[in-house]
Amino acid sequence: MTQHAPSTEPELTGVRNFRDVGGLPTVDGRRVRPGVLFRSGHLAHATAEDAAFLSGLGLHTIFDFRNAADQKLEGADVALPGVRNVNLPLSDPADGSEFWKMVREGDMAQLRSVLSGGRAADRMINSYRSIITDRTAEHSRVLRSIAEDSVPALMHCAAGKDRAGLSIAVTLLAVGVEREAIEADYLESNAKHRRYKVHRSSTSPDAYSAEVMELLSPLFDARAEYLRAAFETIEQTWGGTERYFAEGLGLTAADRDRLRERLLV
Repeated sequence: MTQHAPSTEPELTGVRNFRDVGGLPTVDGRRVRPGVLFRSGHLAHATAEDAAFLSGLGLHTIFDFRNAADQKLEGADVALPGVRNVNLPLSDPADGSEFWKMVREGDMAQLRSVLSGGRAADRMINSYRSIITDRTAEHSRVLRSIAEDSVPALMHCAAGKDRAGLSIAVTLLAVGVEREAIEADYLESNAKHRRYKVHRSSTSPDAYSAEVMELLSPLFDARAEYLRAAFETIEQTWGGTERYFAEGLGLTAADRDRLRERLLV
């Protein structure tokens, strides 16, 4: 199994799922440079100690992939002096708003009707596929920014799993990181200390029952099948990663070379 280089990764108090993707291997024998590309959940609940640690990373840019509804629910990111904040929503605020309200407030019958029988996992797979096909402009902007001057960079969404996870995966794919290593990094979001905490406003005794949590788990898991669906979508839509980056994202060979210079050792 592919592993990261040794890390002194902190466990932050108010920021979930933080990590440095440095050390991941590329197909041509290079590695991602430590200290240039980070990922996490949102920064809205960062403590003063968390903020001090993040400030010490020398970040140039934070890419926030949350939409306005996410930001209203969780709050704005903590301000870090001298860091550029770029908000690039990878999902529409109206998309699924009723669905996520149901997740937070729905009773057992509602949850069963919407999430059981593989429907929750299917929703996640479809979401990953649509982000790949519908958000090419956003992913292009991220990669061009990194190629130009935006490192060290931190990418995050709400949980740091799906929208940030895909953006990190696309970035790593662009510089030739092994797919096995990309998947291994993605699946690290399942670690207990990384997982997004499920919040339900229902006061029902079974609001967090074993059955409810089982129904919700496909929404809050990082599953290899989700990431693989995204990669399959690239193959099906563009015929391969090279055409995806060249035609889908509009990156030139020079852009890709600059990305490798910024991110690899």
